[in-house]
Amino acid sequence: MSTKTSTMIPRERIGVVLGRDGATKADIERAFKVKLNVSSDSGMIEVTPSDDNDDPSTILRAKDVVTALGRGFSPDRAMTLTDDEVVLDIIDLRELFGKNESDINRIKGRVIGSEGKMRRLLEEMTDAKVSVYGCTIATIGEFESVSAARQAIDMLIKGKQHSSVYKFLRKTKSESKRRKTLELWEKTPR
Repeated sequence: MSTKTSTMIPRERIGVVLGRDGATKADIERAFKVKLNVSSDSGMIEVTPSDDNDDPSTILRAKDVVTALGRGFSPDRAMTLTDDEVVLDIIDLRELFGKNESDINRIKGRVIGSEGKMRRLLEEMTDAKVSVYGCTIATIGEFESVSAARQAIDMLIKGKQHSSVYKFLRKTKSESKRRKTLELWEKTPR
């Protein structure tokens, strides 16, 4: 019995998964030792391990890369998921607001901000990559970074002012910096 998994992505993102002359698809298959079966008609992508793959968890990580591409990330940003320390988090706004398009668009606008300023601040202050695409908000980064970005996005969804979210992000950034500095001191060889 073969292990496999599948995911659906928007049809307009199939070209990104494939890449120019199939380059992105080949990169994913090579990095995770999997095979991607892409259905351009439905947007269904099936991920199966290749013959030389001895780690079944790689199909889940390859699925995350494909999902990230489907959620609006560039291939370079999505391929950072090859690192075991990097995670993908997706907030589906339809789960929060149903089919109310005006609420979904309002929240997307709050997360993006004027001329993309809020999204840029989220990325700079948390070191996570943020994509707002369709009815989802997705983040990629180390767990701590994604967690901080998720908290900030939740604050925006709940209607907190941008200034309050900025203060939270600044506090989170300084705490993260302090923690990293302490780690450096603790790791100093004697």
